[in-house]
Amino acid sequence: MAGTRPSFQLTWELGDHGWARCHLTEGSKKVSLTVSYCTDALADLVAGTGGLYGQQRTTRFFFDAEPQELRWVLRATDESVGVSIYTFADVAVSPDLPDSDGTVMWRSAHPRPVFAHTVLDAAQQVLAEHGETGYRAKWMLHPFPIGLVQDLRRLHLRDDACKLPHDLSCP
Repeated sequence: MAGTRPSFQLTWELGDHGWARCHLTEGSKKVSLTVSYCTDALADLVAGTGGLYGQQRTTRFFFDAEPQELRWVLRATDESVGVSIYTFADVAVSPDLPDSDGTVMWRSAHPRPVFAHTVLDAAQQVLAEHGETGYRAKWMLHPFPIGLVQDLRRLHLRDDACKLPHDLSCP
């Protein structure tokens, strides 16, 4: 990973009135998730990634896709972070269901520095494009997760030997 872009990419696009699209790409594999502001999706993604820097080996969170649940399961091993995203038909009943009741829509594994850097880049690109005020105007119910982004960046720079450039000015 010495200074080159990883093959795994994650981008976050804010739409209007509390909708966003999260795009994941790895080689020829691609998926786009449409999510609503009923959950603080970007904050949950950043916090879930940051949670892998302690003793916790698995983090779970979900995006509300009205009416679907898009459940993320991040599993850390010594070598990588396994990323699984499951879809469930109805978020009103699915939070208590086991992962195995969902349909796998994405599965991949990445070194933690690659995954964390990609999540940080996506969040910082959103902030650079919209600013805090613009983010709040589009996402409506939740402010930009500045504190969570700062925490993840601090952990990533402290614990990972990431050779990619880091925008330390944002936020």
